[in-house]
Amino acid sequence: MFQPKTGQGFITVFDGIERKTPVYGDQTLMSEFRLEGGKELPRHSHPHEQTGVLISGRIVLLIGDEEFEAAPGDTWCIPGGVEHGARIIENALAVEVFAPVREDYLPK
Repeated sequence: MFQPKTGQGFITVFDGIERKTPVYGDQTLMSEFRLEGGKELPRHSHPHEQTGVLISGRIVLLIGDEEFEAAPGDTWCIPGGVEHGARIIENALAVEVFAPVREDYLPK
């Protein structure tokens, strides 16, 4: 599957947080997140492993009992079942890959 870059297809997940799934396969799914400064991604968990990279902006990742301030180029891996969330310090763009595929993130 090939998908050229486009600014369309984002959906609002929470106030100030938008998600788009540009591409997915049989085993993995990639999502792009636009995050507005001053907003929060509530703590949550899911069975999927989640790896990511911060493309731009600044965020504080909350993973289990730890906090990490992320800058562009920083990466992470969150094991399935671990509670996590984020505080958005300044407008940010992140790309994350989930395995196995998150059925709830598949484009409609």
